[in-house]
Amino acid sequence: MLGFTMKGIDGKEVKLSSFKGKVLVVVNVASKCGLTPQYAELESLYEKYKDKGLVVLGFPANEFGAQEPGTDAEIKDFCEQKYSVKFPMFSKIVVKGDGIHDLYKFLTGEKTNPGMSGEIKWNFTKFLVSREGKVVKRVEPKVKVTEEDVVKAIEAELEKAAK
Repeated sequence: MLGFTMKGIDGKEVKLSSFKGKVLVVVNVASKCGLTPQYAELESLYEKYKDKGLVVLGFPANEFGAQEPGTDAEIKDFCEQKYSVKFPMFSKIVVKGDGIHDLYKFLTGEKTNPGMSGEIKWNFTKFLVSREGKVVKRVEPKVKVTEEDVVKAIEAELEKAAK
């Protein structure tokens, strides 16, 4: 997971290796989805745990009902204005089907994710990634990051020291 280099929403290259030692929540996001209010929960989670080593990484995608039609600049403005998003956001990518980005091939692959693999079903699918870059939990779209089992999994990963 940490071997990928992605384009940030501002167009600058971001090496995911720069997040080594952090616990990550990787999520495909969209601005015009019924689940879009999850941005607020993701930002709240980030603010609560960032000093303990949590980083949320948002990847806009337009594969589900064309619910992310905007440009990177429009998406960035929307996230900052409507939800005060401060966690890292990335350039729009393809997360399913033809043209799927290698990062999402990795996240959804059986080799990477035994028992948690398979195509993502909708916007706001979340992947919890350990400090070492291993995918440890997949959270389906309608499950909020504020739900007890998700919070417990995040806190358990945060308690583990970086190796």
